[in-house]
Amino acid sequence: MLRFLTAGESHGKALVVVIEGLPAGLRVTVEDVAAELQRRRLGFGRGPRMRFEADEVTILGGVRHGRTLGSPVAIEIGNTEWERKWTEEMSPAPGAPSKVLTQPRPGHADLAGMQKYGFDDARDVLERASARETAARVAAGVLAKLLLARLGIQVLSHVVQLGPERVADSTRPGPGDLDRIDASPVRTADPDAEARMVAAVKAAAKDGDSLGGVAEVLAYGVPVGLGSHVHWDRRLDGLLAQALMSIQAVKAVEIGDGWEVAARRGSAAHDAIRADPGARASGGYRRPTSRAGGIEGGMSIGDLLVVRAAMKPLATLSRPVIETVDVATKQSTVSFKERTDVTSVPAMGVVAETMTALVLAGEALRKFGGDSVAELVRNRDGYLASLGQTLSAPERA
Repeated sequence: MLRFLTAGESHGKALVVVIEGLPAGLRVTVEDVAAELQRRRLGFGRGPRMRFEADEVTILGGVRHGRTLGSPVAIEIGNTEWERKWTEEMSPAPGAPSKVLTQPRPGHADLAGMQKYGFDDARDVLERASARETAARVAAGVLAKLLLARLGIQVLSHVVQLGPERVADSTRPGPGDLDRIDASPVRTADPDAEARMVAAVKAAAKDGDSLGGVAEVLAYGVPVGLGSHVHWDRRLDGLLAQALMSIQAVKAVEIGDGWEVAARRGSAAHDAIRADPGARASGGYRRPTSRAGGIEGGMSIGDLLVVRAAMKPLATLSRPVIETVDVATKQSTVSFKERTDVTSVPAMGVVAETMTALVLAGEALRKFGGDSVAELVRNRDGYLASLGQTLSAPERA
């Protein structure tokens, strides 16, 4: 079973992620991880801190001479601002902060976390609740993507809505389009929508406001049979929904046509099934549409997987300010302000790729098994070769 655990605070010395369950023999380098973390910093509308947070990657264990050992992999992402600014404020040694933050920010974890854990300082909550934690997830996702690539699976994302601006319905990039998407300032595959999205970000920035949006994740080459119908917690769509909803500021997840399909009649809501001997990943069948998003009955069907994550506008604003209360005085006030972005939807898409890849890699390992990458690939090949073989009546009995 593939699992990972992250540790660290936004302005702490480092973030750390430990990934367990990877097979031996997977090629990975520090440069692979650094390149993916660089993608997480992409996007028009990000704040100036993206210039400062140059992630310093160190692989601490589980990799030798560029290959995984089958043991847990540990990766550290150093905070380049730690020594310059945060050594005293975020010190693990006994002491006291220079400033106690008592004006919780609406839309953040501040107040609920302070109440839950009995803190009087919002920083005790916000440092871990920060989306900076997703850098550690992205580092773990590098390994998941590399593993999926060995199985012929490619995962990419693109922004389909930023604020009120949407892409054309027909816009759906392929695996070869990722570099072009990343070159877009808003990580969209639609050039016409790109200009409108950039203009929307500029308008929000001028007003000191923020924008949310939607990123679509596409997974190509997913074989039939990942996930299961037999228990609620093994359904692939449920696993993806939980993984994507866990991303900070994501408030909705949609698989396939999602909300839109609820308004249709059944005759226009489902994907027809056709025979296609050349469709290896689906065992010789294909769907001409992707209304179900590549998942039926909690299992992948061997066609394109489509999932979307909707991110709310960021709650920390330059202006206008949002009313709150000082928990010490109980007086109405305005919240304190940490550094923020106008939008981070383009970066959220990269994180959504990561979480999708981690779910798919975990389910592939569950389905095919194997202590080494070579064994995993052999098991996958044997499974695909067996698809379409019908059992005789005595064997079924």
